[in-house]
Amino acid sequence: MATEIAKDPIDAHRTATERGGDSGRNSRWKRVQPWTRQLTIRGVTASIIIGSVYSVIAMKLNLTTGLVPNLNVSAALLAFIFVRTWTKTLQKAGFVTKPFTRQENTMIQTCAVACYSISVGGGFASYLLGMNRKTYELSGVNTEGNSSYSVKEPGLGWMTGFLFVVCFVGLFVLIPLRKVMIVDLQLTYPSGLATAVLINGFHTQGDEMAKKQVKGFMKYFSFSFLWALFKWFFSGKDKCGFSEFPTFGLKAWKQTFFFDFDATFVGAGMICSHLVNLSLLLGAVLSYGLMWPLLDRVKGRWYAESLEESDMKSLYGYKVFLSVALILGDGLYNFVKILVSTIVSVHHRVKKAKTGLDDNEKPATEEKQDEMFLRETIPLWLGLVGYLAFATVSTIAIPQMFPQLKWYFVITAYILAPSLAFCNAYGAGLTDINMAYNYGKVALFILAAISPKHDALIAGLAGCGLIKSVVSVACILMQDFKTAHLTSTSPRAMFVSQLIGTAVGCVTAPLSFFLFYKAFDVGNPNGEFKAPYALIYRNMAILGVEGVSALPKHCLQICYGFFGFAIGVNLVKDVGGGRVGKWMPLPMVMAVPFLVGGYFAIDMCLGSLIVFVWGKLNREKAEMMVPAVASGLICGEGLWTLPAAVLALAKINPPICMKFVPS
Repeated sequence: MATEIAKDPIDAHRTATERGGDSGRNSRWKRVQPWTRQLTIRGVTASIIIGSVYSVIAMKLNLTTGLVPNLNVSAALLAFIFVRTWTKTLQKAGFVTKPFTRQENTMIQTCAVACYSISVGGGFASYLLGMNRKTYELSGVNTEGNSSYSVKEPGLGWMTGFLFVVCFVGLFVLIPLRKVMIVDLQLTYPSGLATAVLINGFHTQGDEMAKKQVKGFMKYFSFSFLWALFKWFFSGKDKCGFSEFPTFGLKAWKQTFFFDFDATFVGAGMICSHLVNLSLLLGAVLSYGLMWPLLDRVKGRWYAESLEESDMKSLYGYKVFLSVALILGDGLYNFVKILVSTIVSVHHRVKKAKTGLDDNEKPATEEKQDEMFLRETIPLWLGLVGYLAFATVSTIAIPQMFPQLKWYFVITAYILAPSLAFCNAYGAGLTDINMAYNYGKVALFILAAISPKHDALIAGLAGCGLIKSVVSVACILMQDFKTAHLTSTSPRAMFVSQLIGTAVGCVTAPLSFFLFYKAFDVGNPNGEFKAPYALIYRNMAILGVEGVSALPKHCLQICYGFFGFAIGVNLVKDVGGGRVGKWMPLPMVMAVPFLVGGYFAIDMCLGSLIVFVWGKLNREKAEMMVPAVASGLICGEGLWTLPAAVLALAKINPPICMKFVPS
């Protein structure tokens, strides 16, 4: 999900550049260090700390709702605060410190994002967790196509090995096209550009503004952490504490409409756009406010009253498959749209090159950025050798981990991966939408349909992870190259930072997952850590095996409606123009509350309301302080998860249960 930093990040970048004047630009070019000096021990240490903390936070968000906001800007801010505080402290103690440059800031941000991205996209709450026995049982042990052979329990060893072999392939796949996509095609990559604007802003603003951001972050970090500690004392049993506070009454509470006092989600709501948060609330109202109460009334006619609520042939089946219909409708539309726009755009550029036409000449600043970006090249042979080496290792290792996924499927995937990675990275450069999950879903359906029935689910889920990881990592790398291009950071330093961050992430992500998996009841549909996408992905695979026969009664007809709704909303958004399109919700986001509930949507809408009111009262201060305040709220309660998990593992329970019952 893309984070909105400015209405037009390109204009923001140009304005920031123009503000510096010619002398400022010239001094900036002179100050740029060689790539070996942009990588520092201080920077790597800060990256590992920030990346590890964000891995835990991202894992918590992933396992609770499956919705993780783009934390790139927050990571850049935290890197700035961390190193700035470090250097100021050492200077006060009488030590001489190395100046903190925008290049080092970019390197830390890149490394930290590469690290926590493994927690977000590693499949711990979706395709990998979808293989375990609990998800198999929730999908219905008697469901056709849900084979008991298609079960693989999470393991630290095989998960870490899987991440290493699939994620590193993605780092090498698009290296030969770095110049083409960033310099020649001049793709925008709005999130990468916005991060660069923010980092450049950090290093041109005065010390007074930096102090305010540091103070704001520390203030709300402390509040969030202490508030999480306070809440813990009242959560002695299930359905206890402030996280189950019936804010709008017990009837609304039963339909999951309440404020759960979670600072992490309020902070996430401050980072996400208003459209995302309102789409979540609309999805919650549509599902728990309308659809599920109506479907509950037809119990006994559409599905047996004797079935448990978690049975896939009862109400829970409708919840799962209607959310799948929304996700597939939205994903298919955007997949086709971006694929077509990519083909048209490439054709247009090729035609323009053949006729000798060219766009307006680049400004001197952009020419200088191009020169610095191309000065320290990454050898072509490194990309080719790296891709072939890791693809070979992966082809040998993955069938050993998943015997159901045959070696010839893996080879076919890696033959297709470069073209898929290019299409995805090109589309993301135009639209800021990373479609890696949709490429993974296509692989899931194809492999589930063509594999032997007893192997189909694991083959589909593992193949989905393979394609998704390669395509996603390649896209993230290209987005970070855009940030490097605009902050005059060496591509070599950027690539090494990605390697370090990915390696650390392949270790910290499984450790973060098992911290939650061992301490809490992960995957319980009635618990805190519902991991809704694990069930969604397994049932997508079942659909690939069995087709529509896996659906409950009348579910197919309702799914048609939701699938059509997703496509219709996207059509109106694209055809209706800005005046109409800006009011259209995001169907894929609407699907999240279908399984999770409405409580976290209320938290995130509160975050949106805070940003909106703050912007009306003092726009300039809001733009400066919102990232710091949101990061503090997210990191404080997110970090409390570590001691909470340790206490749970030690069997130390909260002393009080605060619960509300009808009078």
